[in-house]
Amino acid sequence: MTSAARPPRIDALDVARGVALLAMATYHFAWDLEFFGYADPGMTARGPWKIYARGIASSFLILVGISLVLAHANGIRWPGFWKRLAMVAGAAAAISVATYVAMPSGFIFFGILHQIALGSVLGLLFLRLPWQLTLAVAAAVIAAPHFLRSPTFDQPLLWWLGLAPVNPRSNDYVPVFPWFAAILVGIAMVNLACRFGLWGRLAALRPGGWARPFRFAGRHSLAVYLIHQPVLIACVWIFSQIWPAPIEPPQTAFARTCEASCGETRTALFCTSYCACMLDRIETADMLDSMLSGQGGTELNQRLTGFAEMCASETDELEVPAP
Repeated sequence: MTSAARPPRIDALDVARGVALLAMATYHFAWDLEFFGYADPGMTARGPWKIYARGIASSFLILVGISLVLAHANGIRWPGFWKRLAMVAGAAAAISVATYVAMPSGFIFFGILHQIALGSVLGLLFLRLPWQLTLAVAAAVIAAPHFLRSPTFDQPLLWWLGLAPVNPRSNDYVPVFPWFAAILVGIAMVNLACRFGLWGRLAALRPGGWARPFRFAGRHSLAVYLIHQPVLIACVWIFSQIWPAPIEPPQTAFARTCEASCGETRTALFCTSYCACMLDRIETADMLDSMLSGQGGTELNQRLTGFAEMCASETDELEVPAP
């Protein structure tokens, strides 16, 4: 494909990006409250908050796929493509460096910006393919982590694939498998909709005055993404200096978080015994502080997985009634 003229912007897509950014800001604000001790530990990593976060990430990546087709389907505009790619990749690298300095145990080595950068390159291969084939590949990308996980991929140079037996610790982990599928879904959506002329109708929409803030944020989405979280953290930090969060013993915090997470799939009786077993083993191994601080990496995760299997087995045996 050769270079082509720049297509007109579609206001509705800018508004959609703005809404997604607002949703992301609300999630990050909740994460900040948790980080500073104003919310339960692990709150944003389970239950509705976890679903909310995945929905936000998926929406951003779907919009990336949509924009990729609309911008380059009639011919790749290489100057604009390389400029945007350099901006996104540079921002991703800056986030990795900043988070490594601030939170080395959970730094962002392959977050959503990293996925957008790589996915934008890989997505070029699918611009002209039939939408049915693109959706089939997306389904395979989603299924891959369920079938291809292997210790072979459990090394830092391959963590970006998302196929290690246990996901590495990171505050924003969006690996190729399964998240590249969302970009492919966006590409397939446009190719399917264009067959029915839907994108022409979408381009003709002119949202009212209520959409101006969202449209502005959507047109400057990278800048808003980079700025909003430092601003939110600064606000919560200032508040914490005036009204500090109550200090909770680490054992209590662990038990409450463990029981809340366990309670999503098991009974309260099981979770109480299971979490007590986990806490006992973790304290015996002198791992509680390392676990709560995020230190230890893959080795810690593997030991925790072993503890979880043993405690689940022991608790299941206690629940089995005597003959």
